Amino acid sequence: MRLSTLLAVCCLAISGTLSAQVTLNGTILDAENGDALIGATVLVKGTANGTVADVDGSWQLTVSGLPIILQFSYTGFAPTELEVTDPEQDLTVRLGDNAVTTDVVEVRGRRISEKQQQAALTVETLDAIAIKETAAANFYDGLGSLKDVDLTAASLGFKIVNTRGFNSTNPVRSLQIIDGVDNQSPGLNFSLGNFLGASELDVNRVNLVVGASSAFYGPNAFNGVIALETKDPFLQPGLSAQVKVGERNLIEGGVRWAQALKNDDGNPWFAYKLNLFGFRADDWVADNFDPVFGTELGRDNPGGYDAVNIYGDEANNSFDFRRDRRAPGLGVIRRQGYKEEDLVDYDSENLKAGAAFHFRLNPSRTLESTELLLATNYSTGTTVYQGDNRFSLRNIQFYQHRIELRNRDNFFLRGYVTHEDAGDSYDPYFTAIQLLNRHKSDAQWQTDYRNFWRGNISPQLTNMEGYPDCFPQSCDITEFRERVAAFVAQPAIQALLPGYHQQAREVAQRAIAPGTEDYYEVGTQRFQDAFDEITGTLISEGGTKFYDKSALYHLHGEKQFADVWQPNESSDLDLTVGANYRLYTPDSKGTILLDTMGRNIDTWEYGVYGGGTLNLQNRYRISASLRADKNKNFDLLFSPAASFVYTPTDRTTLRASFSSAIRNPTLNDQYLFYNVGRAILLGNIDGVENLVTIPSLVNFVNSGDETVLEYFDVPAIQPEKVKTVEGGIRTTVGSSLFLDATYYYSRYDDFIGFNLGADVDFFSGILSGAQAYRVAANARDRVTTQGFSLGTNFYFADYYALNGNYSWNRLNTETDDPIIPAFNTPEHKYNLGISGRNVPVNLLGGALTDFGFRVNYKWVDGFIFEGSPQFTGFIESYGLLDAQVNFALPGINTTLKLGASNLLDNQVFQVYGGPRIGRLAYLTATYQLDQR
Repeated sequence: MRLSTLLAVCCLAISGTLSAQVTLNGTILDAENGDALIGATVLVKGTANGTVADVDGSWQLTVSGLPIILQFSYTGFAPTELEVTDPEQDLTVRLGDNAVTTDVVEVRGRRISEKQQQAALTVETLDAIAIKETAAANFYDGLGSLKDVDLTAASLGFKIVNTRGFNSTNPVRSLQIIDGVDNQSPGLNFSLGNFLGASELDVNRVNLVVGASSAFYGPNAFNGVIALETKDPFLQPGLSAQVKVGERNLIEGGVRWAQALKNDDGNPWFAYKLNLFGFRADDWVADNFDPVFGTELGRDNPGGYDAVNIYGDEANNSFDFRRDRRAPGLGVIRRQGYKEEDLVDYDSENLKAGAAFHFRLNPSRTLESTELLLATNYSTGTTVYQGDNRFSLRNIQFYQHRIELRNRDNFFLRGYVTHEDAGDSYDPYFTAIQLLNRHKSDAQWQTDYRNFWRGNISPQLTNMEGYPDCFPQSCDITEFRERVAAFVAQPAIQALLPGYHQQAREVAQRAIAPGTEDYYEVGTQRFQDAFDEITGTLISEGGTKFYDKSALYHLHGEKQFADVWQPNESSDLDLTVGANYRLYTPDSKGTILLDTMGRNIDTWEYGVYGGGTLNLQNRYRISASLRADKNKNFDLLFSPAASFVYTPTDRTTLRASFSSAIRNPTLNDQYLFYNVGRAILLGNIDGVENLVTIPSLVNFVNSGDETVLEYFDVPAIQPEKVKTVEGGIRTTVGSSLFLDATYYYSRYDDFIGFNLGADVDFFSGILSGAQAYRVAANARDRVTTQGFSLGTNFYFADYYALNGNYSWNRLNTETDDPIIPAFNTPEHKYNLGISGRNVPVNLLGGALTDFGFRVNYKWVDGFIFEGSPQFTGFIESYGLLDAQVNFALPGINTTLKLGASNLLDNQVFQVYGGPRIGRLAYLTATYQLDQR
């Protein structure tokens, strides 16, 4: 798939008549409590002429004549339109808080909304305005600058968002939803970032709920929820298009068209939107050839070493010849593996297409009408994904279809289905092993290497002056080995060893014994033919290709009851109840899961929940909820939550909350069966018995004493649980400074991790076979974490803002339990930024207007990133500088944006085993034409 530019910018001829200027005055208030909405937007419909409300909600705007239509909007409130025909008309406008937002890029100021101010949980928001001005290359990367957020890049196309610790390249502890629809891969049970998500042109806002949230969002909302909200075609009709070009041969384009149709009464009754997005770029190359963290051998070992992004050169106990007296200098050897860049498709591509159709069943009620919604989305692409190994996702496809009946702030009944197709995806790590095994087995390779050394190199060394010749006449074997080691350590001998090893390696690369092949050399047709055959054959049939056509079916209904109890005008009780049902139908043909031999591993789960919020005198808000979840394979579990919010003044909110979450084991945790060559990765739905610990097996091999073997059982996997208490304060100082501080403390039980062990067989007291397993398991220890975060925004000189945030996260528990998953989170991180929005600068005679900019610096403390043994290591502290400038071309309804993420090209690892992430400079043109 090669993508070309998807944007065609249209130039429109706009004519109009001039009339006398008129100055209008008015006020914008909160309809619920009468508070002034500081910074609310007033805009002349169809123009860029607008203003914002002052500290008392008042505004003034000069227009070219009447009649006109004014648009009023504020973050977290439904937009309102008003026709103005008389300059003396009462223009006091009250906005209702029903969580419908609009895309108004002309906003010149930003304040925190009442709705967000009074949220019980920590909620970070990236709205349409912030998306426009983010200094990152796209809106999803822009999440990384928010408070409490860890954004990890495993490749250019695969970004992972985590919060509050236990960061993972398999983000199973975070839930990502788009318009309430789970965006996960049905086979993997987690979302692949925005690779299979929404087009930036259609994203209205992103709410990131930090912390345990199962009571509000269901299972797997463990450490956070990424909730994307797309644009409503009724509220945001028109044509928008975008093209982006940049470094690494980046080319990206998107187009969105939305239209609302009116009935004979002039009320919109049907609206639809169409989206198309395409992206391609040269991905970051994973070329870390340093020795794997914590391994014994370094670059200076003449027999080779285990490099991070070279696969097939890993440790094998039979490759250690330091005790072989017939092979002095041979030492420890490693096979010549294959670099990842020789095994992976780095042409990262992504195509998304979507359509949605909205029907208002009672058009005269406009926003309050019940709607029927039909939507479908398709995504495909190629990228690199990192889990236990690095995986090449090639031509992966997702299909998602939704039907929904809803009435805003009243009820919804939603059903959707997600299908996936792994396409031509494969495991490059296992591909390297397969190529080496086709050449020779490990045993045959080391035999050929050792025999050449004994027959050709050893005689040269033993005949050299100074070589010890005391055994067995005048020294024992231990002293003899010590003398040989001293002899080999001499600089003159060390200088010879690399050449000797190169000779031995060249011999071992050739076919010698019957049934062996020459080494498959990268770049040859022979290599390519073998590579294509291996990656084109299913894992279950001896290759490395995945088969995954799993599906997810989901039904969800919710009903809200407003003002169930209202003792007075300033107090009320609202209730919410809901339920959902989900069915997974895995289909991997045994390449990933235990779904062979007719075994049915379909899995269902359901949940019911209810809760209420008591608002007292517009000062106190008490909420409580309870959710019960049942999975086919696990017991009924409960997730309670409660919060208290106190608003002593209109500008300050104090909050305290208790929340909880569960995480059901994924399909992999339950049914995985994946042979990676030297071990089998095993799910654990039934429990595993009589495994031997790996250290005791090593002791047995060295000693031959069967009594040193330590046996253990692994109980069947169980869901994870977490409980969190949290407190915070949000306040606005004056009209310009906003502060948000949070502290949390979490307790985790039954972490899901892995146990390593081996199944051994004996015949007549002799070890006849051993198979290594990595088994999904729960931790035995309880773990606690805590953290603090502070965010601040300071607005000045009408158009400018300073912002910053700091996060501290700490794993309190010190344990040697090997199952505890890695915290993988920097203890300290912060962001500092400055921005200007819609600065009234007119350049080139007014051809360029509304100048804006943003500069953001992010610093991340160093930390240990623990993945698989191959991909565990230290991530050094790093800082990244992002910057962008933007300005409008009003003559052609276009905004240009020039920017760069990692402007200083500071090459950094964000995940161990992944690529170095460098600069990505880009130029974006966005065309916007609202439908008249």
